[in-house]
Amino acid sequence: MKAVAALSCVAVANAFILPDPKIFEQAAIKNDDHANRGSWWDRVPSKDTIVNTVEDGIDSLSAHIEGALHSFEETVENKFDHLFEEEIFNEPKVSDKTIYELISKSEHTTEFAKLVNEYEDIVNVLKSTEANHTLFVPTNRAFEHLPKHKKPSKEVVEAILKYHVGIGDYDAKRVLRTHTLPTLLNEKFLGDKPQRLRTSVGLGGVRINFYAKVVAVNIRAKNGIIHAVNSLIIPPPMVGRELTLLPSQFSTLLLAYEKTDFVKYIHGVKSTGTTVFAPSNNAFARLGPKANAFLFNTDLGLKYLRALLKYQIVGNATLYSDALYRPDEKKDVNTMEHYHVDLPTLLGKNIAVDVATWGGWTKVKLNGYIPIVVADGIAKNGVIHVPGRVPIPPHKHKVDYVDGEIEVEDLKERLSEYVDEKENDANWLGEEL
Repeated sequence: MKAVAALSCVAVANAFILPDPKIFEQAAIKNDDHANRGSWWDRVPSKDTIVNTVEDGIDSLSAHIEGALHSFEETVENKFDHLFEEEIFNEPKVSDKTIYELISKSEHTTEFAKLVNEYEDIVNVLKSTEANHTLFVPTNRAFEHLPKHKKPSKEVVEAILKYHVGIGDYDAKRVLRTHTLPTLLNEKFLGDKPQRLRTSVGLGGVRINFYAKVVAVNIRAKNGIIHAVNSLIIPPPMVGRELTLLPSQFSTLLLAYEKTDFVKYIHGVKSTGTTVFAPSNNAFARLGPKANAFLFNTDLGLKYLRALLKYQIVGNATLYSDALYRPDEKKDVNTMEHYHVDLPTLLGKNIAVDVATWGGWTKVKLNGYIPIVVADGIAKNGVIHVPGRVPIPPHKHKVDYVDGEIEVEDLKERLSEYVDEKENDANWLGEEL
């Protein structure tokens, strides 16, 4: 679920006043003070910056998603004009220049243009009129105090540049209805499919991948659209690395991985793309003290815990809230409307996912009742969704719905057929998830 954007779209789809552009080079783009400090590589959003932003999102969404809808809509209607730092454009005007020409001639994007000029293939894309693209261009202030000796490798820079270029036209209105969008960066861990950007909108503005703030929108070129951002947008790390960066949210899950030697197991799983339903600490707490004591503090419970962890991971399928990647399918599935899919987990048991969309409002549920409270955590090798409860396989003979605490015997009944007490850990080898 693109929670914040989903909330806003119902209330403001008709209230969105687009800051329609003049010519891009006339724009005086204002950035916050944070963009002014540090070198280019230091200016890459710090771990703490990203972690704090994501944690704030998980905390607030988990606690308030159901009850805050009405008040949020009213607030957004009153404050939507302030989503961007300045309304810097007046009357609609489509430039007769390409994206490349606009960023090359603008005094506000010369640093990004200099980097682009080092890569002929990217230059050609931004010049071409055969297809439209959307560029999220960092302003010069994102590059201030760049020490040349700290510039990353050519391959890393190329990946970063491609990750700023969205495939297709994404004007501001479409961004409000979008949860993720494909980029020029093809990721081998996703089967060479386009790595995606996450978009969200709230009272603090429109952000890309949680941390890059959009500061100007809808600079229209003859081959696409430009939006200005106040930060470089860096391709994401692996799923496992992202989870370790958020211990205050996922320390229980990380402890579960440690106590069950789950990392050894996952090293042996060969997967092209993955979907991880990662329960937060709060979700584990909702299982109740008895179930948690059994799972984490008994030898038998650890085997059930390992089975539970397998049920949270889908291999060879990357399900975003608006797209589905499978390595064996040439055409990606669009899930922008009502969509149901049964995904095979590493446990060998399917997990049911329902995606329901109305305009920009998207709701994702697991097994018919577990809400996704934070969706589309973009990762190098897949995507992370945060469910409001720990996903447990449905019961064959009883009611599936488990809202509160679960009895140990009920938990064992649901997982017993998937527990292999003779599992050999010595054979777990392979690559990192």
